[in-house]
Amino acid sequence: MTEPQAEKTLVHFLRHGEVHNPEGILYGRLPGYRLSDKGEQQAKLVAEFLSGHDIARVISSPLQRAQETARPLGAMFQVDVATDDRLIEADNRFEGLKVSVGDGALRSPRHWPKLWNPFAPSWGEPYLEIAHRMLGAAHRARAAAAGREAVCVSHQLPIWTLRRYVEGKPMWHDPRRRECSLASVTTLVFRGEQLVRVAYVEPAGGTDPRVTGA
Repeated sequence: MTEPQAEKTLVHFLRHGEVHNPEGILYGRLPGYRLSDKGEQQAKLVAEFLSGHDIARVISSPLQRAQETARPLGAMFQVDVATDDRLIEADNRFEGLKVSVGDGALRSPRHWPKLWNPFAPSWGEPYLEIAHRMLGAAHRARAAAAGREAVCVSHQLPIWTLRRYVEGKPMWHDPRRRECSLASVTTLVFRGEQLVRVAYVEPAGGTDPRVTGA
């Protein structure tokens, strides 16, 4: 006799839309960074893209840009947007500075000691800690939306770190090669409590991962 298959649950990790950042700084966890007009449009595009899905829960990072990205989804599916602090942006010692190549903080020798270990990394929250908190958020969303789907709105580095972790890849990486565009959706597919597949899509189109402040 064939055993019944465990229920399928999808947890979508949505990166926030484009941010209004005229100074071009690495804003990290700083308050007051809202979506740009383009970012608001990207949030609406993602809500429309997911409109045919069975979304039971919408959960967001506490940061403004993520909350604003989540609102169209909450309205679309008529659910309150919950907040999970584990979805927050990674901590970074360059927060508030320009870090673009050629004209940013990386040119200053006083910042070079922060770069001594790219594998941890030495300049911010450890990759393993990011992966563990994001996986915890994923399982909480999976349990809350069991048999249906949940959307977790987060940030590029946490989402990309989680993906590399669950795919069994080294978490240190070249930031220029992250596959996590603005308003992109990285989906974890579960059967019961077991992760069986990871999928990725860009409903609002691709963006350059090297652009500071995106």
